[in-house]
Amino acid sequence: GCGSAGSVGASGDAGGPDEQAQERPEGEAGAPSAPAESAGAGPGQDDGGLAAPIEQQIIKTGEVTVEVADVAESIGVIRATTTALGGYVGGSQAGTEDESATLTLRIPAARFDEALAELRLIEGTIIAEATREEDVTGQVVDLQARIANLEASEASYRGLVERAERIEDILAVQTRLDAVRGEIEQLQAQLDNVSAQAALSTLTVTVVPRPEPVETTTAGWDPGGDFNQALASLVGMGQGIV
Repeated sequence: GCGSAGSVGASGDAGGPDEQAQERPEGEAGAPSAPAESAGAGPGQDDGGLAAPIEQQIIKTGEVTVEVADVAESIGVIRATTTALGGYVGGSQAGTEDESATLTLRIPAARFDEALAELRLIEGTIIAEATREEDVTGQVVDLQARIANLEASEASYRGLVERAERIEDILAVQTRLDAVRGEIEQLQAQLDNVSAQAALSTLTVTVVPRPEPVETTTAGWDPGGDFNQALASLVGMGQGIV
């Protein structure tokens, strides 16, 4: 009937397991060969070959100069604010009440704008402010992909070392394996550095003392009074001579 004819048509053209196995030639025995490029999913793809969402990586930096009445007190406020935001002071050149000071703050990137807002609330005057943003997403993705490919090659070389029988083959593969491991460590250090800069923004704050008002430096000088006093002295001297 129709049912049995359909069954025969579905299986008649396909060869059996033995025929399919004969179509794939076996590799020839010999010295181990270098591993081919890995075709696995990269950092920007999932196992299904679909593009995975890439988190944007941005390095934020800024400089702020604030003029205050008490440098030491303001430094304490800035340190406390930085800690409250989940950051830390990476370096500082502390000053006294009459000397300027510079602090390098490391702030979580998500709270960078909040840190700027807090600095504007310090009792003083913001006299300079500058911020910059650098998108390093492409650099991060590239480093991740290169590391993934090298790690795949490293795994293949390790397999070749285990299968190699001749000493010269083992030494040749081991030399290449060491070189690949060195490349991986170098790229990983670059990736860690870029990722750390993107995760923690850098904010340099310079605190300068407020200059004394001009009136205080000229107080006590009365041009009219000084002239009258000098004239009286000259008159007195003239009368003494006479």
